[in-house]
Amino acid sequence: MTMENGTGALREVTDATFHEEVLNSGLPVLVEFTADWCPPCRQMAPVLHAVAEEERDRLKVVQIDVDTSPRTTLSYAVRSAPTFMVFRDGEPVRSMVGARSKRRLLQELAEVQREDQSDSTGGATLPILPAAELRALAT
Repeated sequence: MTMENGTGALREVTDATFHEEVLNSGLPVLVEFTADWCPPCRQMAPVLHAVAEEERDRLKVVQIDVDTSPRTTLSYAVRSAPTFMVFRDGEPVRSMVGARSKRRLLQELAEVQREDQSDSTGGATLPILPAAELRALAT
């Protein structure tokens, strides 16, 4: 697995760097639990590179090898590769198993973002009301 180390690039993390890179990140983090022997994982490489580049201002994207980082893999009960987990504020908020298209992955990430917005309003989504209804509520 070769990855760039700059901002917005796909990064590799290990048991030793997972806490700092993922749990202490100021951005949400998409983690792919991967393996060199896994064909679907290799299939996801271009998708993850594209997502890492496109979402660099909103999302950090990293990979962790399940064979060389067993402690982290076991602590999150990862049993299949690829497994994708989204972490926010040091906590896993979504887990997805198996290869997927870029479109599907972006849809799932958008769902997580919508859930974040819903959580910030006390669990309820705020309705978007037409101006006439807003004026009626104000009277």
